[in-house]
Amino acid sequence: MIQFDEKIYFYLLFIIPVIIILFVLLLIWKKRIQKKFANYELLKRLTPNRSQNKATFKVIIFLLALTALIVGLVNPKIGTKLETVKREGVDIVFAVDVSKSMLAEDIAPNRIEKAKRLVSEIINQLASDRIGIIAYAGQAFPQLPITTDYGAAKMFLQSMNTDMLSSQGTAINEAIELATTFYDDEEQTNRVLFIISDGEDHSEGTTLSAVEDAVEEGIQIYTIGVGKSKGAPIPLKRNGILESLKKDSQGEVVITKLNEKVLVDISDEGNGKYIDGSNTDEAVEIIKEELLQMDKKEFEAKQFAEYKDQFQWFLGAGLLLLFLDVFILDRKTKWLKKLNLFNEKQID
Repeated sequence: MIQFDEKIYFYLLFIIPVIIILFVLLLIWKKRIQKKFANYELLKRLTPNRSQNKATFKVIIFLLALTALIVGLVNPKIGTKLETVKREGVDIVFAVDVSKSMLAEDIAPNRIEKAKRLVSEIINQLASDRIGIIAYAGQAFPQLPITTDYGAAKMFLQSMNTDMLSSQGTAINEAIELATTFYDDEEQTNRVLFIISDGEDHSEGTTLSAVEDAVEEGIQIYTIGVGKSKGAPIPLKRNGILESLKKDSQGEVVITKLNEKVLVDISDEGNGKYIDGSNTDEAVEIIKEELLQMDKKEFEAKQFAEYKDQFQWFLGAGLLLLFLDVFILDRKTKWLKKLNLFNEKQID
């Protein structure tokens, strides 16, 4: 198996056809100039030791050297052995609240950004666990299916905002119901759901019922609270500039508060734990300890090749060809005359 480190250097290969075209044009120009002074047969008699084909030979060697040097820059790697890698971990799904209440700035810079940072920091602490992401407001939406690609997870996480779902409100029950469909390994004994929210819930009547169903599926539910219990208004901004504060139907400014009771009830019913997300480091440390105590399941075994650099061979070949190109002259040499590589007849 072969892989390349710096594929961008392959674009340098476009230089080769340019050199070929320039060389052909140069030959055409030379022949035209030579015709002005003497015909072809006379010129051969005047310069009997000048090879007609070695110039082309030199260009071919130079192009081969250039190709080898470019491939060396790309740094091809060849697989030398196969190893089996066993991964052990738990399946984790993050349900992130993206309702408008998450715009409140009672926790810096605001609740939604705090929630995203918490999830990102938790991902940084993971080793081989699988993760999935759900966004929810008035309804739940799958943001990323269960995967081991942490880079993709962070990319999707950063794109989440309070405008991504048209239906507003906070339906925690739908997030929990959707999360139960994420766990695709029936043998996985440890399934974890983290709900990151300010605790506002417009479906309280059905949320605990959804939690019970999730527990029956073997899912542990942890809740992480973002916000302050004293509450804060919801700023409505355009291009980062405050335009107004969200108001209710009576024209009063809406004050959104962290509802810890809802989150505690969910975590208690879900055999998990409620975690205060105010201090990111402390929250992440608690979660890290919780995950370490869980039994890990071997859920993936991959074979991969250990690759070794091969650039040195191409660089060596390129430098050797350049060295040969320098010492090959345009005139005929005695040993080449004997070999007659270019099928050139000697002129008496």
